Amino acid sequence: MQNICILGSINMDLVLRVNRMVKSGETILAKDFKKIPGGKGANQAVAARRLGADVCMLASVGKDENGFLLVEALKKDNIDVKNISYSEINPTGMAIITVDDIGNNSIIVVPGANMEIGTEYIEQLENVIKNSKILVAQFETPIEATIQAFRIAKENGVLTVLNPAPAKDIPEELLKITDIIAPNETEAFELTNIEVKDQESIRKASNKFLEKGVKFVIITLGEKGAAIVDKDRLSVVPAYKVKAIDTTAAGDSFIGALTSKLINSDVIDFNSIENSIKFGNKVSSIVVQKSGAQPSLPYLEEVKEIYGEE
Repeated sequence: MQNICILGSINMDLVLRVNRMVKSGETILAKDFKKIPGGKGANQAVAARRLGADVCMLASVGKDENGFLLVEALKKDNIDVKNISYSEINPTGMAIITVDDIGNNSIIVVPGANMEIGTEYIEQLENVIKNSKILVAQFETPIEATIQAFRIAKENGVLTVLNPAPAKDIPEELLKITDIIAPNETEAFELTNIEVKDQESIRKASNKFLEKGVKFVIITLGEKGAAIVDKDRLSVVPAYKVKAIDTTAAGDSFIGALTSKLINSDVIDFNSIENSIKFGNKVSSIVVQKSGAQPSLPYLEEVKEIYGEE
């Protein structure tokens, strides 16, 4: 049995380092260029695996150099890749990422083979999903496949975690079968039209999800930390103060850390999620001090060296 099943994207990140972000109509010179394994799904899988979880990846890549390289990278992290499909039509997904000197980033994603994941693919992997403890999905793959996967998970007592990134309209059907939804503050605004700036607005935004059937809402707040909300309680878990140089994989590392911690909880409740958020904040604080997506993701030993045993 895999502890965590990740349904999501696998991309090759084309990372450009610049002095500052480019303006409309402007041409600037990059300081550096690198090809780095990425994709929200793959990033979250690698993060969770390096923190001790057994992880299965459900995804699609192209039959091209990038696809083979990315799958090999996942294998090196001992992630179960046997269910990854290979597209005969579309290339492997890519992300063009620009990072400036103060750690801000902009990202343009070319979905490619990621969009070939359909309900038929999910149905063939029903046993894989129902034998996991946690199923995680994002929005860089087709939403119909996510609904089908979450339906299978819920019918078999598997915890469902939705990271709604990039933000898009979420069908009520999906919210009803989502145990934990985890947007960042920007995504929370795009999904609820409520600007998240204090505990009152956090509660109002979270209620939009809770009223549709979600059990727990986690809103990540950047340097302020992350909020956990259910119908009765709200808590903001503060972030660790560090100097960020690249925030590219901060959110993905948080999701990977959160779920890797939750698999060790006998009961998934407010307290266990709050404790897992504390761990997620530790991991993301390490990630933002490094460059690149997957290269910045720490192993459990590094987290313990910096923050000590829990």
